[in-house]
Amino acid sequence: MAATTSAPNRGGGFLAPLSELSNHLPGLLLRLVVLMALDALAISFGWRTIQDGAASLGIAVWIILFFVNVVYLRNDMTPLRWIMPGLALMAMMHIYPVTFTVYTAFTNYGDGHLIEKPLAIRQIQAVKYLPEEGHTFTWTAFKAQDGSYALWVQDAEGNGYLATEESFLGADEVVGLGPLDADGIPESISGYERVQKKDVFKALKELEGKTFGGEEHGLQIKSLKEAAQFQQRYVYDPETDSFTDQSDGTVFRAVEGTYTSEDGRELIPGYPVTVGIKNFYRLLTNRALRGPFLSITGWTFAWAFFSVLMSFSLGLFLAIVLNDPDLPFQRLTRVLMIVPYAVPAFISVLIWKGLFNPILGVIGSQWNPGWFSDPLWAKIGVLLVNMWLGFPYMFLISTGALQGIPQDIFEAATVDGAGGFQRFWRITLPLLLISVGPLLVGSFAFNFNNFTIIDLYNGGGPPMSGTATPAGYTDIMISYTYRMAFAGGRGADYGLAAAIAVIIFLIVAAVTLFNFRYTGMLEEVSENV
Repeated sequence: MAATTSAPNRGGGFLAPLSELSNHLPGLLLRLVVLMALDALAISFGWRTIQDGAASLGIAVWIILFFVNVVYLRNDMTPLRWIMPGLALMAMMHIYPVTFTVYTAFTNYGDGHLIEKPLAIRQIQAVKYLPEEGHTFTWTAFKAQDGSYALWVQDAEGNGYLATEESFLGADEVVGLGPLDADGIPESISGYERVQKKDVFKALKELEGKTFGGEEHGLQIKSLKEAAQFQQRYVYDPETDSFTDQSDGTVFRAVEGTYTSEDGRELIPGYPVTVGIKNFYRLLTNRALRGPFLSITGWTFAWAFFSVLMSFSLGLFLAIVLNDPDLPFQRLTRVLMIVPYAVPAFISVLIWKGLFNPILGVIGSQWNPGWFSDPLWAKIGVLLVNMWLGFPYMFLISTGALQGIPQDIFEAATVDGAGGFQRFWRITLPLLLISVGPLLVGSFAFNFNNFTIIDLYNGGGPPMSGTATPAGYTDIMISYTYRMAFAGGRGADYGLAAAIAVIIFLIVAAVTLFNFRYTGMLEEVSENV
C-alpha cells in the first residue's frame, strides 16, 4: 500500500507555523526589523501631521500602515507582498489627493480660512489695541545674566519706571539703581546690564511679543523707541462661540468659518468649514465667475478637439505619403519625422515662443498678427505649437496601422473604379480608426488637461477684462483652476478651484467611459472586417 504525505498546513494565521520558523528565521527577522522601522517612521509622521492640523492625512497614513503590516505579517497574503508597495503609494498619491480634493470642493478652504478653528481663535485673541486711557513710554532695555529682560520706561513727564515681566516699579522702589545719565536713563541696575544701541535690533526680536509690568500695566514694545499699555482687543466667549471687541463692544459671531458682526465686519483669520454646494452654486450663478468659466469650458473642448484633429491629420497625411515603398530615402525621412517627438515638450514650446516673439523672433518679427496679444491668434498659435508636438505620435501610430491593412482591398477597389480619395475615405480611414480610434480618444483626454503647453506658451493670456477671477483667453479648465488656486494674485480660493477640479474629473471620466464603449464597438467592427 502506497504511503501518502500531506503538505504542511500554512493556514491563514500570522507568520508561519513554529516548525518552519527555523528555516525562515533570517528572512523573518529582516522583515520584522524593516516593518518596525517603517511603523516608527509612519506613526511619527502621522502624529506630527495631526498636530499640525492635517488630521485626515495622518489618519490616512495610519490606515495604510495597518494594511501594510497585515499583508507582510499574514502568511496567507504572500502574493500581495509584491504589489503592496505600489498599492500603498497609489493610495497616498492618488486616492487620498482625489478624496481630499472632492472634500475641499464642499468647503470654504482658501485664503482667510487656512487654519483650524482653535488656532484661528488664538490668533484673534492675540490682537492688541491701545485704549484711550493707555499710556505711551520711551524705553531702554536691560538684560539679566539669566537672559531675561527688563525695561526702563519714561512717561511724557520724564518720570522713570522699571518694568519687568512681573512688576512695575517706580524709580524710588528699585533696589540697586545706579546714577542717571543726561537722558534720565540709569547707567546700571543691580543684576542687569544695559543693552547697547548696537545690540538693540538683536534684542528687539526677543522683546517683541513679551508683556512687561504685569497684567495691570501690560507694556509691550511698539517701536524702536516706544512702548505702550496695549490690551487684548477681542475677548472670546466659548459658550456663545463669539468675540467681543473691547474697543467698542461689537460682537462677532461665527458665520461659515468667519467671525462676523451684524454690520458685516469680519475678523481674520477664519477657519475652514463645509459649505455644501456653495462653490458649485457660485460657479454657475455668479455672473463674474460664470462668464469666464463658460468661455473657458468651451475653449477647453475646442482646444482638445482641434489639437487631436490637426495633429492626427498632419500625422496621417505624412504617414500615407511616406508609406510608398518606392519613395527615395523612405526610412531616413520617417526617422526625421519623429525628431520633434524626441525633444522635451517644454523646450519645444519655449523655442516656438521665441520664434513668435514680435521683436526678436524669426516669425514674429516678420509677421505678427498678435501671436500673444490677440485672443484669436493666440489660440491659433498655441494650436500650431501643439500640432508640432503631437504629429510625430500620430505619424507613428498611423504608419503602424497602415501596415496592417491588406493591399488586395485597394487593388479590388481600383478595379471597381474607385479613385484615390474614395479609397482613402471608404477604406483607409475606417480601417485605420479601428486601430487608432481608442488612441485618439485618449489623446483628447490628455489634451483636455494639457497644462504645460498653455502655461509655457502665454500663461493662459491674453487676459480677459472684467472678470472677478484671473482668467485668460487661452486658459483651459486646468490652468484656470491652477491660477485661481495658486497664482491669481488675489488670494487663493482652494474650495472654488477644487469644485472646478471635480467638474474636470467628471468630464474626463465621461470621456474615458466613452473611450471604453467606443473601443468595444470598434472591436466588434474589426471582427466583421
